[in-house]
Amino acid sequence: MSQDPCAACPVEPTISHAEIRERAYDLWDRNHRPVGYDLHFWVMAERELKAERRVAQTGRQVEMA
Repeated sequence: MSQDPCAACPVEPTISHAEIRERAYDLWDRNHRPVGYDLHFWVMAERELKAERRVAQTGRQVEMA
């Protein structure tokens, strides 16, 4: 029987909509609340939270693209 190749694949961290919303709001607020950047801050929040979860899972920092 062959080994499952996905057993060693990294699992994408699960982040709730509420966590992303809170982080995006915080980023937006710290950047002087610019108008029209909602998607920008949402994506940034999602990336930050995923990177933080990966560090927590693996114990090492992952470079964000």
